[in-house]
Amino acid sequence: MTALAVPLLLPALTATQQTSATIPGISAYTVTAGFPTSAFPTYWKAPVETQEPQPALYDPVLNITFPLNLTNPETIPTTDNDPVYYPQPLANISNSSTAALLQAAFTNITGIVESNTTASNCTKCMAALSVGKTVALYAPENVPDLLIKLCEAFKFSSNTTCVDNYAAGSFGAIWTQVLALADVTGLDGQYICNDLSSTFCPAPATSLLNVTGLFPKPKPKNARAPKASGKRVKVLHLSDFHLDPRYSAASEANCSAGLCCRTNVHATGDVVGQVTVPAPLYGSFKCDTPYYLGLAALQAIAPLTGTHGNSSVAWTVYTGDLVSHDTQNQLSRAYTEYAEVSVYDLFKEYIGSPVFPVLGNHDSNPEAIDAPHSLPGPLGQQFSWNYDHVASLWQQNGWINSTIANEARLHYGAYSVLNQYGLRIITLNTDFWYRSNFLNYINTSNPDVSGMLNFLIQELQAAEDAQERVWILGHVLAGWDGSNPLLNPTNLFYQIVDRYSPHVIANIFFGHTHEDEVMIYYANNGTVQTSENALTLGWIGPSVTPLTNLNSGFRMYEVDTGSFEIYEAYTWFSNVSSFPDLNVSKTGPTYQIEYSTREAYNISWPETSPLDAKYWQAVTEAMETDISLVEKFNTFQGKSSVLTPNCTSEACAKAKICYMRSGSAVLGKACPQGYGSVQSAFDPPSA
Repeated sequence: MTALAVPLLLPALTATQQTSATIPGISAYTVTAGFPTSAFPTYWKAPVETQEPQPALYDPVLNITFPLNLTNPETIPTTDNDPVYYPQPLANISNSSTAALLQAAFTNITGIVESNTTASNCTKCMAALSVGKTVALYAPENVPDLLIKLCEAFKFSSNTTCVDNYAAGSFGAIWTQVLALADVTGLDGQYICNDLSSTFCPAPATSLLNVTGLFPKPKPKNARAPKASGKRVKVLHLSDFHLDPRYSAASEANCSAGLCCRTNVHATGDVVGQVTVPAPLYGSFKCDTPYYLGLAALQAIAPLTGTHGNSSVAWTVYTGDLVSHDTQNQLSRAYTEYAEVSVYDLFKEYIGSPVFPVLGNHDSNPEAIDAPHSLPGPLGQQFSWNYDHVASLWQQNGWINSTIANEARLHYGAYSVLNQYGLRIITLNTDFWYRSNFLNYINTSNPDVSGMLNFLIQELQAAEDAQERVWILGHVLAGWDGSNPLLNPTNLFYQIVDRYSPHVIANIFFGHTHEDEVMIYYANNGTVQTSENALTLGWIGPSVTPLTNLNSGFRMYEVDTGSFEIYEAYTWFSNVSSFPDLNVSKTGPTYQIEYSTREAYNISWPETSPLDAKYWQAVTEAMETDISLVEKFNTFQGKSSVLTPNCTSEACAKAKICYMRSGSAVLGKACPQGYGSVQSAFDPPSA
């Protein structure tokens, strides 16, 4: 199919409200009707007001143009044919021996599960893992089929989900590696069984952390942050774009399973093709970001932040997740690479200044999986294709140089760079503490199997020696309610933050939850949570995607160029509930100011003091006596979505304050559970 050349069409600025002296730009921006066709040079299918465009996207690294059938809403794949990697078998056994081994394994595991012994579920689960390990060691390529058979036999999931989860091209080959290489009867096995079901094994306790010799030098006495220069720049924070090029307007927006706003889903009680709630052109609450919404957000940035014309933001931090939330059988390397090229190209075009991205858990394939280099043979390099790709794209866009790009290739897409203002930005691949990266269940007693946190220590020590200030960027947050990361790695991260704060680390940034949140880091592992001990802040950026039940949003910081502390933070949002009523032939959506962080909580805070950990400690202290401040924070958490549950109870307020004071999974898990996310009704455990 020949790509179509489309004439240039630039959007006009439309100010829906007057400029305010208390905000950096206009207070609201309504996107012009139609699609800014200049965003891409050619299209397979040109944009129309009833359907998403299909750009003919060229990848300058791979030197290919992605085919239309990769993203065409009518041709969504159901299998992933990318290469899979298995551990080297201990011996070559015959087909008959393999068949006998598989039958014996199935019989043994069935016997273990169905036995009437007094053994605990945890003991049974690890015994079953031991049987699976034998198969993984001698017949690794047969493990995925065995896992599917067991999943179906014990109705662990539906038959379709069993195949989606355990097929070789999905997570089956990954679980084979885990079985072969993990200590399945020890701590690794406890983590694996707890991941499979909390009814199998209880969550393991945090391992003792030995920090002897961990840091090259002791922390300087009376370590303090440098003074502010008084000069400020604007810095943009974008997160969780989750581009969905397969979005189909007028398809089902309230589907019963999977990612909605797709041609292959339906509502409860319907069949594919029937539509109960038509997907609006610009997006919906159970859907990822269509091109129309992504471009609307990018167009709104300049007028809202006051950086259009000859000015621009000084730099942008992007805290990960480019790819849509497809089921694994619909994903592929090519689909990941497509999202990387598309979104980074749009950032370069619409933002203009340097962008410093991190990889999110969805920016890999299989999703959330990254392998430490220490795995044997080719297993340790099985995701190098992705690190090579993004490093090359970042270099070609002028955001990092060749030396830093090579560093990113080595360190799983992570890098350390000194920006044009003298701030050192250190990025991390946080899949190495994400609980859904199943390869993290190999050698769980080591909190830094990948060496990622050792890389962070070395870079922070060099920054301390050079008297540099540092921002740390990651994707999966290290704490909050503790539901996303693993205990041991984030416990180590907390100690690193303590060692190099407040004099080196100025701020930390995450994404992942799609929600607007913060985390305070304290001295001495948060044992005394006071202003005197509050060291550094972790900002969790709001997402561009509305998934799930959220509005779309982004943030900008006003940053001092001496201390690199944040003195103001503005957040904007677009009301997704208004999208069904838009007359798209006349107008696009509106992005508007949601709040100023300095003004929102009405605490007595000097204008000359930054919005740092001490500021947020003061906010949480005010929340303890004024629940309305917690309610306001809760509203902002969902970007003012009409679907955000209310946080009006004392139990909810107590939990939120605890989450805000929890910079590690260890601390977060100790908080009352059930109030962490605003994407559905709160669900605290019953007494």
